[in-house]
Amino acid sequence: MSPRKLRTRNVTSTEAESYLNKAKEFYLSMIDEHQAGRWNAAGLAAVHCAISASDAVLGKIANVRSAGHDHSDVLALLREKVKGIGHSERTGEQVARLSRILGQKNLIEYESREFRRPECESLVKDVGRYFEWAKQFFL
Repeated sequence: MSPRKLRTRNVTSTEAESYLNKAKEFYLSMIDEHQAGRWNAAGLAAVHCAISASDAVLGKIANVRSAGHDHSDVLALLREKVKGIGHSERTGEQVARLSRILGQKNLIEYESREFRRPECESLVKDVGRYFEWAKQFFL
């Protein structure tokens, strides 16, 4: 059976920069909400930072972004498109990190249980590292 085709949308370099700017805003919101002890808001901003950062990286290096309904599609796209490109030596590590980040989205957004401080602290650390990696593609 052949692998399923990942849905993408074309992205210009200007749009890639816009996704990076969105990621920066979400990152700053994440930090503000975390410092204020609003774990749910910090968590959601963190997840959106990572999603926008992923769109920025893919837009910058491959002129695409994921258009699939499943956020995990971006993991396969990053593995496929980033290998062999500058700053790609840590792609596997960063894809694993993004997978952990995306794994928190359902809990934060849809489950009745509150997102807890220790979970938020771990997520903020992961997103910070992921965002720093993503920004390197724009230097």
